[in-house]
Amino acid sequence: MTREGSSGGRGAVADRPSGRAPAPPGGRTRHRRGRRAAVLLVLALVGVVAGGAWFQVHQAMPSWYARLWYPLDYEEAIRAEAARNDLDPALIAAVINTESGFVADSRSSQRAVGLMQVLPETARYIAEGPDRPSPPPDRLEDPEVNIAYGSRYLRYLIDRYGTAPLALAAYNGGETNLAEWLDLARRRGEVLRIPEDIPFSETREFVARVLEAVPIYRRAYGDRLFVTSLEGPGAGG
Repeated sequence: MTREGSSGGRGAVADRPSGRAPAPPGGRTRHRRGRRAAVLLVLALVGVVAGGAWFQVHQAMPSWYARLWYPLDYEEAIRAEAARNDLDPALIAAVINTESGFVADSRSSQRAVGLMQVLPETARYIAEGPDRPSPPPDRLEDPEVNIAYGSRYLRYLIDRYGTAPLALAAYNGGETNLAEWLDLARRRGEVLRIPEDIPFSETREFVARVLEAVPIYRRAYGDRLFVTSLEGPGAGG
C-alpha cells in the first residue's frame, strides 16, 4: 500500500528510487537459459557416469546381468544330452541361444529346424550312425528331440575335427566347406584360424558368438548347468 502526500499525488514511499539499476532487456531470458544449460549439463554428466557404470557392468558380465542377456530353458534336456554325449552343457546352451534364441519353432530359409537348427537330412544321417538318439529324426520340432540330435551331431563333429571351434565351423558352415578351408590353409602352409579365417561372414559370426557365450553360460547358470566334460571353446587346441 502507498501513502498519499499533501498534494494528492503519490507519496515518498512510492517515489523513492529503489537503488537498483534497471534490468537490461532480455536479462531474465538469459538467466533462464543459463539455468536450463546448467540443468542439461548436470543431466549429461549423470548420463556419462551412468553410462560408464553400465559399460563396466556389461564388460564384467556378472551372473545376474548375464542372465538378462543370455536366456536358458530346457536345461533338463541339455544336461541329459550333455552327459550322454560327453559335452559341456554350456556349449549346447550357447549353440541353442545363437541358433534360435531358445525359440523352439524356429525355421531357417535353409530348412533348418528347431532350437539347434538341425537340417532334416543331418538328423537322418545321425539316425543311421552309432549311438543314435532313440526318438525318430522326423520329430525335430520337439525341443527335446532337437536337442538330442543337435548334441549328437556336435559330438560327431568334435570327434572328427578334434576341437570344438572346428566343430562349430562345420556345424554352421557345412563339413564340405570346412574341408575346403582346411585344405586351402594347408596348401598355403598355414593353420586355419577359427573364427578369423572363415570366409563366410555368417559362420564366422556364429562361431565367435558361441565361443563368447560358453563361459558366460557357465558363470551365469552354474547352479543349473553342470560341466560334465572338458569339451568347450578351447578343447583340443
